[in-house]
Amino acid sequence: MLKQPYAGEDFFLPDLCSSVAVFTLVVLAQLVVLVWVLAQPVTDGFNWLGLAMASLFVQWIVLLSAAILCHLRNWMQRRPLGLAIAACFAVVVGLTLAFTVLGDWIVYRGMSGALHWQSEQLLRHGVIAMIMTSLLLRYFYLQQQWQRQNQAELRSRLQALQSRIRPHFLFNSLNSIVSLIGSDPHKAEQSVLDLSDLFRANLGSADSVATWGEERRLCEGYLRIEQYRLGERMRVSWDVESLPHNTPMPLLTLQPLLENAILHGLQPRLDGGEIAISARYSEQQVELLVSNTCPEQTENHQGARMAMENIRARLQALFGEQARVELWREGACFFSRLVYPCRQTSSLQQRSH
Repeated sequence: MLKQPYAGEDFFLPDLCSSVAVFTLVVLAQLVVLVWVLAQPVTDGFNWLGLAMASLFVQWIVLLSAAILCHLRNWMQRRPLGLAIAACFAVVVGLTLAFTVLGDWIVYRGMSGALHWQSEQLLRHGVIAMIMTSLLLRYFYLQQQWQRQNQAELRSRLQALQSRIRPHFLFNSLNSIVSLIGSDPHKAEQSVLDLSDLFRANLGSADSVATWGEERRLCEGYLRIEQYRLGERMRVSWDVESLPHNTPMPLLTLQPLLENAILHGLQPRLDGGEIAISARYSEQQVELLVSNTCPEQTENHQGARMAMENIRARLQALFGEQARVELWREGACFFSRLVYPCRQTSSLQQRSH
């Protein structure tokens, strides 16, 4: 049984309708023609006419082959891999032989008016076309395998970088739920639901893109759990109305910032403190800022730094190198800000689902 090709964009043959692919093929074809002309014996200087005729011959074959294979790509994706490869050979070799016959007809028509079949030339051009097609298909296949490997490594790296809920938070949450069961069963039930949402998001795919609305709902549930534990020691304010709910954002992006603010800022203080969350979308950029009260003397928590580096790596993997995470302190407040480009919110949201 013939092996089925990978569906979708993972197909070994790239989109030859794109301007980048066409330009690349034209340049490569011209380089091959130039090498071929330079390899010919030189008698009366460089053969400019031969270069022009060979370029015209090869470029017509390359452009027509790209156009035909571009339109056949969807059909080949649904066929066995062997049949798809055979179709590529048939198109390129067939066009090469057809243009060889057409060129002979144009050249000899003015001499004798009859078509001279040159079997040796047909065989030579056919073999060259098969060799070049084999090399290109092999290159496309290796490129596809390299892209698949990079995507697998990226997914693995994102999964490793995805923020993991710390064990101390789980223990504290379970203790809070136990204490609430007798005094306030409704809050205990809500805490269990919020905790399950957090772990569901934590176990989800690291390379998927959700929305700001989902991340905010997740963070509100997390803050409710901590509010039951800290009580009036924790005061939270939100200023996020300018950020659309459908803005693309990976889950567990804001939550680690809030967790660090509570763990290293509010929890060490007897009187607790405040957490202020602001978000905005401006000039095709998303900006999230978390400020929190912190102790007078704060240690350089390695865990907090690692969490921020993980968030930065995830955002850069999904949104590009312009994504950044910044940390600084001003007086009794500690600030965490993340910024990443977001140009097409609706298309990114649809792709994530």
